Amino acid sequence: MKKIYGSASDALDGLLFDGMFIAAGGFGLCGIPELLLDAIKDAGTKDLTFASNNAGVDDFGIGILLQTRQVKKMISSYVGENAEFMRQYLSGELELEFNPQGTLAERMRAGGCGIPGFYTKTGVGTVIADGKEHKDFNGETYIMEEGIFADLSIVKAWKADETGNLVFRKTARNFNPPAAMCGKVCIAEVEEIVPTGSLDPDAIHLPGIYVHRLIQGEHEKRIEQRTTRAA
Repeated sequence: MKKIYGSASDALDGLLFDGMFIAAGGFGLCGIPELLLDAIKDAGTKDLTFASNNAGVDDFGIGILLQTRQVKKMISSYVGENAEFMRQYLSGELELEFNPQGTLAERMRAGGCGIPGFYTKTGVGTVIADGKEHKDFNGETYIMEEGIFADLSIVKAWKADETGNLVFRKTARNFNPPAAMCGKVCIAEVEEIVPTGSLDPDAIHLPGIYVHRLIQGEHEKRIEQRTTRAA
């Protein structure tokens, strides 16, 4: 089975359609599948629903798809740092389903494990719980959250071998592993592809069984908030 593709557009070939549901890795500006997002923008696919912690910034990450009005709905934890995301939400142009970060990560992981729903205390007594099933366990109230089952997962890793085993570097090991698990098809963009067998099995963060397509490319290293100390 072919897993390595020459470009992001090649890897997305035959997978994109209007109205699809995409799970995307990344946290802030770290671990964003930027090459795949650029290719989705170029493809013009619209009415997209994204499950992602946030939407990057205005000109990077999912933010570029907000600028072109290709996103219909965001399932996210955080709106800050992206003025266009905030503007579209407050003006009613963009649907937004807020999820606490841990809940969102677990919804992705649950979908990847075939778990349709689970109970959590997070959000009980807040607007997060509105319309959701409540159930008591040992005298404590929980709400039910549904697992995320996406049409496509797009993630960014540091290294992969030719079978798709992935290693994430430092903070990029954020939403990427659970996001990769919950899609019918997962595409990973990486900085380096190494021969099969060259990765230490104990260092692999996501097994290749979850990864269907791979691309290698050059990535931008952005700093979200630069803080310096006076000399």
